[in-house]
Amino acid sequence: MSIVKVKTEGGAYSIHIAPNLLQQVGTSIPPDATSVVLISNPTVFGLYGKTVLQSLEASGKKISVFEVPDGEAYKTLETLNSIYTFLLEQRLDRRAVIVALGGGVIGDMCGFAAATYMRGIRFIQVPTTLLAQVDSSVGGKTAVNHPMGKNMIGAFYQPIAVDIDTTVLGTLPEREIAAGLAEVIKYGLILDAGFFDWCEQNVASLKALEPEAIGYAVQRSCELKAYVVSEDEKETGMRAILNLGHTFGHAIEAGLGFGTWLHGEAVGCGMVQAAELSARVCGFPQADVERVRALVAAIGCPVTAPDLGTDKWIELMQIDKKAEGGKIKFIVMPGIGQAKSQTVPREDLMLVLKKTTQKG
Repeated sequence: MSIVKVKTEGGAYSIHIAPNLLQQVGTSIPPDATSVVLISNPTVFGLYGKTVLQSLEASGKKISVFEVPDGEAYKTLETLNSIYTFLLEQRLDRRAVIVALGGGVIGDMCGFAAATYMRGIRFIQVPTTLLAQVDSSVGGKTAVNHPMGKNMIGAFYQPIAVDIDTTVLGTLPEREIAAGLAEVIKYGLILDAGFFDWCEQNVASLKALEPEAIGYAVQRSCELKAYVVSEDEKETGMRAILNLGHTFGHAIEAGLGFGTWLHGEAVGCGMVQAAELSARVCGFPQADVERVRALVAAIGCPVTAPDLGTDKWIELMQIDKKAEGGKIKFIVMPGIGQAKSQTVPREDLMLVLKKTTQKG
């Protein structure tokens, strides 16, 4: 088992990474927990619910289960309210624990429910998609979507543990693997040029989910995210670099309708757009733009954005959480392994949108 430590003002916890870890989730339940609620969706619960329940029941706590609909389209205040209702019906107190079994949608909603129910109860992340394992389950960002923007209603709230079972990735569709690998690539682009090189060299092994390759990719991604989150828990500075490609990506998701493109697919395409923008505004080499484009294509993500129309692009980007005073901020790269946040000239943004979107 690999263990990555996360230390923030909001709490310190361990990320456990190993094959077949679902059988041990119950060991993460604190001794003083009064009850446990396992929250999942029908797809994931059908695959792994029995295994996790058996492990949780071994903890000797009262266990209850709540399922929410599957998909980004249900990451809403309405679904969140149904979770609150269930927690109240079960008479959960402040020493209860929520276990989030699923991908980023489940993890984000459970985290926000935990942050706000009775002003805060404990929760454990058990991510079952690659994207959730390397990104959304780590760092305490919790939220639901609003029709006007992604993750606009939420809180920074840390889990007490993250349990990552790498064997569950074998049941994921190819699109989900590609979406998760986009976030893996991101860590190399913003923090670790050597890791980006490694991803280029091992892309076939990563797509095939070869255990050694995917285990290292998950561990290194978690290490890099843990470092950033420990330095800047609430995104007042350095943590913003984790949003490489996200200003473009979130606009794609909202513009097409949440769930049309997977989050990682939109981020992958957004990183290509961010690379093109970086070439215009901070000297990112064009040869490296092509490396980014080639690797994003190689993992199976789109490299050409949908044509939302210039006005719609700008409108959606201005809602982005990094925007300040109506000015859009982008994460750009002076070089591979380096990233920073800055505003960019509108004419450069327009040229990049023209170059990177579908025509007609």
